[in-house]
Amino acid sequence: MLAREAQNLIALTNVDTPLKGGLNTPLHETDFSGITPRKEVVATPNNLITTPFRASVHGSGVTPGRTPGMKSSREMTPGTTPLRDKLNINPEDHLGFEDVLSAQNYKAESRNILKEALSSLPTPRNDYEIVVPEDEQPPGEKEQAEAPTVLDQADVDHHMQLEQKALMEAEMKKQSTAVQRDLPRPSDVNSNVLRPSHCDPPLTDLQKAEELIKQEMLVMMHHDALKHPPQVPGAGKKPQQPRSNVAHHASYLERHPYLEYDEEDVQEASQLLKEEMEVVKKGMGHGDLSLEAYTQVWEECLAQVLFLPTQNRYTRANLASKKDRIESLEKRLEQNRNQMTKEAKRAAKIEKKLRILLGGYQSRNQALMKQHQDLVEQVEQTHLELNTFKALQELENLAITKRVESLTEDVNRQVERERMLQKKYEELLFKKTKLEGELEVASSKA
Repeated sequence: MLAREAQNLIALTNVDTPLKGGLNTPLHETDFSGITPRKEVVATPNNLITTPFRASVHGSGVTPGRTPGMKSSREMTPGTTPLRDKLNINPEDHLGFEDVLSAQNYKAESRNILKEALSSLPTPRNDYEIVVPEDEQPPGEKEQAEAPTVLDQADVDHHMQLEQKALMEAEMKKQSTAVQRDLPRPSDVNSNVLRPSHCDPPLTDLQKAEELIKQEMLVMMHHDALKHPPQVPGAGKKPQQPRSNVAHHASYLERHPYLEYDEEDVQEASQLLKEEMEVVKKGMGHGDLSLEAYTQVWEECLAQVLFLPTQNRYTRANLASKKDRIESLEKRLEQNRNQMTKEAKRAAKIEKKLRILLGGYQSRNQALMKQHQDLVEQVEQTHLELNTFKALQELENLAITKRVESLTEDVNRQVERERMLQKKYEELLFKKTKLEGELEVASSKA
């Protein structure tokens, strides 16, 4: 037994991976119940494999040893063959009774057994009562007593982001149009555009209104320069302005505070401005400006502005020196080159993605293009052959007449020659016959 167990351990240790499948490792059965060998126990035969005996119906039906067709179980004799239907698979209609009386007795006995079984059941009772729970609450109170639903943190963060975005959009709507559209703005604010308040002659009402507009414009420019510094071309995304400019803008805003207006006031002012623009257009006779005229005016105005990279500011082109113009053009050329390099890298990345995404289509397209070229070459070759054979057919049609005439002449010439030879042959044959006759006459005379 120890040797068998050792063999089992060795077989289990050297077993291959179960991923390959197959049969399990065969093992030897061992028994440590005693020293003496274990006797083999003979298994009891399974009666279900053979034709089973019929079981009794409800415990008191057909008794063992009774043959179907007998009148009653009391008339059963020992040694008779029982009905083979222990699994109850044969219906009662096909039990093979000898006569009708036996079948009727069997049905009556089964009915009596069923009545006895049903009579032993307890009598049903219909006494019941409905009990309503005392602690049940109305639907409205139950809903109020429920604990509040706890939202998921992701939903809370999403709602906070939406609220912050809405606040930022509302705040951005309060800013000037230049800040909203990210238009270029000057880094330094020129306050010399204002006229002196006390001058001779005094200002008219229209000039006073213009001064008020200029004053409001300066306040807005100082506010935008302080809160939203303008971005200098070629600089980073977050421009850094000197502290002196910040202090200058802050001091100006302290002396002239910036007022924030409600959205309704801004819309009302925009509507008034649009109405005034329409009045001016009609009064001055201005029509709708075409795109070509607008482009021309824009190019002319842009040509008069020049950016000085050394001073980080814009100026008029006619006031700049030749050196400043060259530096400005060099800076613009460098910006264009950087933009071209950036766009080339972006285009290369997009081409790489498209090559990966459309690689199969491209290979299929090349194969189809090659097949198409082969077919085109075959069609061209076929057209060339067709044209060649058509030309040959035309030449053959022209040469057929000459060939027929030549062959006709040859045939006529041959016929004439044959006729002359036949005539000559006839003459020679006649001459031969005549000479033979003369020879015979001469020989007879001799």
